[in-house]
Amino acid sequence: MKTHLIDAQQDTTNAAGSLRNVDLNLLTVFDAVMQLQNITRASELLGMSQPAVSNAVSRLKIMFNDDLFVRYGRGIQPTTRAKQLFGPIRQALQIVMNELPGAGFDARTSIRQFNVALCSPLDIRLTANILNTVGNTSSSVGIKFQSIIPDNIEHQLRYQNIEFVIGYRRFEGSDFYNQELFTDELVLVCAQNHPRISPHMPDEKYLDEQHAVVMLDRHSFYLPYYDSAELQPLIAFQGTDLNSVMNVVSRTQMVALVPSWLAQANAGILNLDIIPVPWLKNKLPCYLSWHESSSKDKGNMWLKSLLEESARL
Repeated sequence: MKTHLIDAQQDTTNAAGSLRNVDLNLLTVFDAVMQLQNITRASELLGMSQPAVSNAVSRLKIMFNDDLFVRYGRGIQPTTRAKQLFGPIRQALQIVMNELPGAGFDARTSIRQFNVALCSPLDIRLTANILNTVGNTSSSVGIKFQSIIPDNIEHQLRYQNIEFVIGYRRFEGSDFYNQELFTDELVLVCAQNHPRISPHMPDEKYLDEQHAVVMLDRHSFYLPYYDSAELQPLIAFQGTDLNSVMNVVSRTQMVALVPSWLAQANAGILNLDIIPVPWLKNKLPCYLSWHESSSKDKGNMWLKSLLEESARL
């Protein structure tokens, strides 16, 4: 046991000695360059000269024994190693900043601007709730919403261009967190007086109808059923959002699967019939997702709690 204690103390001493030889200021440069992926913009953010930032990047390459950044167009692109380092370094810097005198996050006085991506149609359901909930706590914090989820959403979460995503998709990878907020129930909608659809129709008859869907991409209201060879040929219309899908369905003999709350909100306006589909896998979880690099940020965690509260309203 004593030998193990001596070994552990020796390891700690060696680690501390190695750390004393490291300029920890370089980590703030790494963080800025990773976020902006541009030496000039990073130097402006840090209040340093461009040569000084370039020199710091060169020292970082030696420190981590990796190129870290390579030229890409007019900017630079991080290597795989740099991407692996970003999350832990970002969290470590955030922990230190949170403990400094005068640091932290005060919603009553902060003028911070957050960015939240809300997958359609969840923007309809949650945007007003979120704004009202945040407004009851702070009159100065701002939130910018976007309902079109970009293809590079993982990149934007990783570098905190967007703090949170609310959608029906789980983000894969150990560096992402996914928290289920609630589960939507799917129902079938069709035009009133549809000649073939009724609550008592045989289940298999549903497969004979033409379907209207949201444009099939992995960031929209996406249903995996339509990946099957059996259902793919039945898709007759691909809309940009569920509002356009329901509008087309209301004036044709097509059908669509939509969340129950959205169907109920529009059935009277669009003259739609709502058909339960309990025989289908009709539960669709909604997730709040974020990257580990933001999990130690007090402001982000404040917003996270309010997003959770908003989803319960």
